[in-house]
Amino acid sequence: MDWSRHLKLKHMSLLITLGETGSLSEAARLTFTTQPALSRWLKELEEDVGDTLFERHARGLIPTEMGAALIEHAKRINTEVLRAQHNLEALKHGSSQSVAIGTSPASAPNFVPSAITRFLKLSPNSRVEIQEGTMNALLERLKLGELDVVVGRLDNYKPHTTIQSEILFQESVCIVSRVNHPLTMKNGLTWNDLYQYDWIIWPDGTPIRSKFDMALTSAGKKPPRYRVESSSQVGNLWLLQNTDMLSVASERVANHFHERGLMSRINVEFESSDGTVGMCWRDEDFISQPVKALLDCFRQSSGEVAMIDRYEP
Repeated sequence: MDWSRHLKLKHMSLLITLGETGSLSEAARLTFTTQPALSRWLKELEEDVGDTLFERHARGLIPTEMGAALIEHAKRINTEVLRAQHNLEALKHGSSQSVAIGTSPASAPNFVPSAITRFLKLSPNSRVEIQEGTMNALLERLKLGELDVVVGRLDNYKPHTTIQSEILFQESVCIVSRVNHPLTMKNGLTWNDLYQYDWIIWPDGTPIRSKFDMALTSAGKKPPRYRVESSSQVGNLWLLQNTDMLSVASERVANHFHERGLMSRINVEFESSDGTVGMCWRDEDFISQPVKALLDCFRQSSGEVAMIDRYEP
């Protein structure tokens, strides 16, 4: 029996609510049904699937591996339906489909806007949504269908069976400070000089933090004083400009803000192998034309980055 034919959109919501609450009674209350009816529906679904979807405990329900997988699919289906509704409304009013992009603040601030500008010229009626966050959080939204493409550093990216990835260009990291920081006027800097100042650091697990930790390990150095942990590029930039704290940034981020008089690079020996900036998208049989066009725009913009690197002294 093809049990999936019996599932309706409201059943997707029931599964998601059961997974989030872990309680039949609470899920019944939130979905305006009765606990006996919900319990009976869940039992029938498990019989159709041929496996247990939730383990029953005194404290409530816990999704099994099979249940967790089905809940993830249910979330994606709900998201896709909402986005389909949104796109159809846009088409009614003369607009094209929307594309949702996730980007890491640690990636170059001019690369993603350049690709988006290129895309909008090709698709003048399309609508672009941009969400900023850490790579781990963005990739989770990508899996759920909330994003179409994620762009950022892939230094510690782990391949996933449902996601395609592609490296766009190489990029190292560097140490940065405010303009006219005392260390920018001193020659022959050592790590002991850096230890005299407080630091703004990216959260543990982010690619740029992992890159910095590896550099410390390679140099046999202990961590400096981490006073602020932040993934906010705007917040980090303000703190750098108004204090003597130091931080670490992607090379192109540092160059971008240095050219505008907002940030300086600290000239200290800093062994950091090149990292990678790339893009990720869902591995599906059908990829919409706007998403295909967007992927090509990122590839073309990355080619411009490579040309700039080739001709820069």
